[in-house]
Amino acid sequence: MKGVWAHPAGGSRLWLTVAIRQLYGGHSKQAGMIASQCHAGAYANRVVVVVDDDIDPADMDQVVWAMCTRMEPREGIEILRGCWSTVLDPMAYGSNDPRNARVVIDACRPWSRRDTFPVVARSSKELDASIRAKWAHVLPRG
Repeated sequence: MKGVWAHPAGGSRLWLTVAIRQLYGGHSKQAGMIASQCHAGAYANRVVVVVDDDIDPADMDQVVWAMCTRMEPREGIEILRGCWSTVLDPMAYGSNDPRNARVVIDACRPWSRRDTFPVVARSSKELDASIRAKWAHVLPRG
């Protein structure tokens, strides 16, 4: 594992992003399932996203980019039902049934295509910095 981020928008509990360096086919899905069910990730969790190690799990722009460009919806989404939650969870099954459902999203490059998957096209940090400096008055912060 390369990094984990519990997003503040989810109360640092409802959304976890896990960055890994894939070692074998199925590794990314397995990592997501484990993260969604280990003690820290299991209680009241709702979303787990697994990304490759070139993605900063704390940078939601990068995470969403990975979801949009690397997630294959037919195979990359698992829905788990009857998971450990709390009566404080507004989406719990009921006040007498503190379970919920959650989603595990595999937003990693497909293992079977790891050698042929398109390379990431990015500008250099230097170019990004010079553009931000020149156009800071019209660009959003970030």
